[in-house]
Amino acid sequence: MKTSIVQYQLLDPRKLIPTEEIDSDRVVELEQEIVQSGRWTRPITVHRGDWFVMDGHHRLTIAQRLDFKVLPVVLLDYGTVRVEAWRQGETITPDMIFEMARSGRKFPCKTTRHIFDGPPPACDIPLGELRHPDPAPSAKHSTAPS
Repeated sequence: MKTSIVQYQLLDPRKLIPTEEIDSDRVVELEQEIVQSGRWTRPITVHRGDWFVMDGHHRLTIAQRLDFKVLPVVLLDYGTVRVEAWRQGETITPDMIFEMARSGRKFPCKTTRHIFDGPPPACDIPLGELRHPDPAPSAKHSTAPS
């Protein structure tokens, strides 16, 4: 199975739908790392068309806390992404995730594990550009290493 993770788009983080709770200690730790570096280096993966977060719930929370207007996002679907449960003995299916996204409820932290065929695209964006994006549309996307 080969995915087409080749680029990211800059989208409004307020439009994304989280499907899992977050670990607030992890948010604080990761936010400190991101703010200290001054750069955003990993896009969030989102289900194409439905806009729910597949991977990156902690980073989405940070983007909202930092009042970002845009966020690098990779749009994928379950034709190219597998999903399983983090905890042994549990079962997670795409249908369960769709249902959760539509309901407005959230799974406990680290319930779903999305498995991507290949690395996410590289990104390296100064945080200021995410808070105050250039109003002109741009081709701010990247290709994944081959």
